Amino acid sequence: MRFDIITLFPEMFAPFLESGVTRRAYSTGQVAVHLWNPRDYAQGNYRRVDDRPFGGGPGMVMMAEPLQHCMDAIRTARLEAGEAAAAPVVLFSPIGTTLRHEVVAQWSEGQGAILLCGRYEGIDQRFIDKHVTHQISLGDFVLSGGELAAMVMLDAITRLQPGVLNDEGSFQQDSFNPALDGLLDCPHYTRPEVWEGHEVPAELLSGHHANIERWRRDQRLRITSAHRPDLIEQARAQGLLNAKDEGFLAKNASKL
Repeated sequence: MRFDIITLFPEMFAPFLESGVTRRAYSTGQVAVHLWNPRDYAQGNYRRVDDRPFGGGPGMVMMAEPLQHCMDAIRTARLEAGEAAAAPVVLFSPIGTTLRHEVVAQWSEGQGAILLCGRYEGIDQRFIDKHVTHQISLGDFVLSGGELAAMVMLDAITRLQPGVLNDEGSFQQDSFNPALDGLLDCPHYTRPEVWEGHEVPAELLSGHHANIERWRRDQRLRITSAHRPDLIEQARAQGLLNAKDEGFLAKNASKL
């Protein structure tokens, strides 16, 4: 899996690629990340990559020409590495598809992409029209650039790759995962058993695996119903809630 990232600030990625459990995937090349700075492909002494927008207005716009030269270099490098030159090109944009678990899961099964990190007021639309195949958003807010969004997408995809996490199945217990029927995860506890007068729930100390799993399921239902009732309705519509689930929700409706 290969990701080529077009960014004016490649230095932002250094600590990200060297930290956390996902760093092994990047250091071994299981998920290859290549950083490309459009300034390296800009003309003139000042390596200019932006200019004022036609029609006036505040801010600057990233120019198409340096980005085109950068894209040409990426595609040449991909061909030389035996990769397909025509990789998906992702722009992080407010009009994009929201990055949800099912979107991440789909990308995790692919071969990677070219990630385009915009800056300033945006990118010349002609370059977007020519190259961008997908647009992705983290939510209804605006960042200073696409770098943070690219890191979020990379991390979410990488942790789903085989062998990246210490426990092969740990990501299946994440919130939104189909293994949890799309519900939010339950609370977790560790030693000591009593901390500042607060005890670990007795069910988790019982050693009775069926009771533990039922407790966890009930907690997932409780938390999801309280904070994301839409996910409860989604699971119900898909026939994923059993009689015990519905009984718990009905009994605790006034407390949720």
